[in-house]
Order: sequence, then structure tokens, then C-alpha cells
Amino acid sequence: MNDTMLAAVLHEPGDMRIERVPVPDLGPNDVKIAVSLNGLCGTDVTEYTKGPMMVPLHTPHPNSGHVGPTVLGHEFIGTVVDAGARAQRLLGSRVACGAGVSCGACDQCSAGRTNLCRKYYTLGLSVNGGLAEYVVAPADICVPIPEGLSDEDAVLAQPLAVGIHTVRRAHIQPGQSIALIGLGAIGAFICAALKGHDGDVIAMDVDQSRLDLALELGATSTHLLTMDETPESMRAAYPRGIDVVFETAGVNGAAERAYALAVEGGTVVLVGLNKTPQPLVLSGIVLREVNTVTTVAHVCADDMPDALELLAARPLARLLVDTTVPLEDVVDGAFARLASGQATGKIIVDARGIADSRVAQAITEEPSLTP
Repeated sequence: MNDTMLAAVLHEPGDMRIERVPVPDLGPNDVKIAVSLNGLCGTDVTEYTKGPMMVPLHTPHPNSGHVGPTVLGHEFIGTVVDAGARAQRLLGSRVACGAGVSCGACDQCSAGRTNLCRKYYTLGLSVNGGLAEYVVAPADICVPIPEGLSDEDAVLAQPLAVGIHTVRRAHIQPGQSIALIGLGAIGAFICAALKGHDGDVIAMDVDQSRLDLALELGATSTHLLTMDETPESMRAAYPRGIDVVFETAGVNGAAERAYALAVEGGTVVLVGLNKTPQPLVLSGIVLREVNTVTTVAHVCADDMPDALELLAARPLARLLVDTTVPLEDVVDGAFARLASGQATGKIIVDARGIADSRVAQAITEEPSLTP
């Protein structure tokens, strides 16, 4: 097997190159995946246009140790074509990867909160990831894809797992009213994860097409927001208040509007990331006993299998995917379109044209029993 592979490498913001790089080394607990599909998300686009924010292009990542040009891609699936000595159970399997790597030994990992691991890092953000022919990942964050689930739907498992984790963090009770402020990428996956809830699920956005999609995903009603919406106008529209409010937009003023919308004793789940300082009057939040919950990533062992199970029962690709481009065209066909706002949904990067021959070659070779 060749010792180099094709990859999309981020050198600097705006400078991504399709080039040949060494195939990553395999450890005893790792698997080597011939990548089939890779989904792109807002984080990838931000790193490409405005970074580096998370990708360690200039300073070594404290946990992964990686520094320099980086292969992006943290939402990928593929076929395991090689495996270390302690990961042979996955050899030949089609898997979805959770991408977040945890140590398994710290206090957070022991408590089951692997997404808060003291040594956490992410494939495709903190170290090389899946926008390549091959990626090496720890076996324990790779989940077999159910028989019959298409690649096109399975590649949505990682972002759907983030949505499932977000919903779990809210501890929603039967019959509670729910509002989703912002139906962009993560908002859509949270909406999908709420499917089956027996209370009102109100989707709120400034974009009518996103609201139409939310109804297909399971929202019970929609609210078209104006660009000059205020906390007072939000509360006036729902004077009783909403039990659980998910704030996913992350824009200036969004948190203030979310708290205004929450009922006394309700919960606000802060999902959107905004690094700009914002004014927030805390007295009203305190006096109304509004709970604040935050969320990040997902817990692979809990959320990834459930995401794949949900996708097997209810495929989502037809609703959420905008287009698919080959790996060789990822710069102009994907990142340029996302950066310019031309994409109306998720863009998937397809490496299957190369993958088919790689998988066929791999199964005729002896696996490397890495000690």
C-alpha cells in the first residue's frame, strides 16, 4: 500500500491545498479508516476563513502535540482497512467516528463526561482529520454503522450526536414547551433530536426556509423573527414563557432574548458560541430562578450509537444535505461556497471514488498487527 495519500491541508486561513501527505501511523489501539464521506460544519468554515481559532497552525496543541498545517475534517465515516493489535474487532467494518479523543483515565472520563476530558482533543481540529484518503482514529470512538444505513445518512451521525447530547443536557420533561432560537446547522440537528417530544416545539429564525425545514424535522410550530427583535417583543409574543429555550444562533443579544423568553423556573440552554462580551442583566434571571445549561460536543459512547439508530429509523440526508463534492474539489466546490454563503445546507465531501480501490486492495493484504 502507498505510504502517501491525498489530503486537504489547511496551511493558513484561506490557504487550503490538495496535496500528498504521509499516511498516518497506526497505534495498537487505533484503526486506519479508508474515508468514504466527510461532512463540513461551521467550525471548519470559520477556521478556513477567520482562523486559526482551534486549529494549532502556529502553537502546539496542549493535548495532541500537533502543530503546523492540518488536515481538517471531524465528521467522517469509512471502512476500517487496518487495525492495531488491540483493535482487530473492527477490521473490515464500516464505521462512523466520534472524532473527540479522551484519555479514559481522568476524573471527567471516570464520571462519563468524556467530552470534558482533561486531555481532550479532536481529530480534524486539534490534529489531522478526515479530509483525506485515510485517517487513523482510536478504535473506541469508532462505532459500526448499522446494516442498511446509507453512507449519505451515516455521515450525519457526528453532528446529530451533538444535537442528542444538547437535548440530554436540558433534562426535558414530558409535555414541556420548547423553543429553538436559530435553525442553522446545529439548530436543525437539535430539532431532529427532539422528534417525538409530546409538547410544543417552536422553531424561531429570521429565515423562512429554515422554518419550513424545521417543520419537516419535527417542530410543531414556527415563529419568523425580525432582525430588530428585542427581549420585550419575544416575551410579549409568549407571555406565559417557554419551559426550555435552546439558543443556538450565538449572535449578539441572542442570550438576552433567550432568557426573556424562558418561563419562571425554566431552562435556557446556551449552544451558540460568541466570544464578544455582551451586556446581560442578571437580576431578572436570578429572581425568576431560570436555570442555565451549557453544552459542548458529545459523549461518544452514549450519543453516537443513538445517533446512528435514529438515522436508521429516520434518514435525514434528503432534508439536510445541500450537495456532495469530490475530495479533489473541496476547496472551490465546498469551502469557497460555504464561505460565500452560497450553500443552503450541509456539504458532504466524497472520497469513495478513491476508497473503493483502497478497500479492495486492503482486504487482499495481511493486516499489520501493531504491537
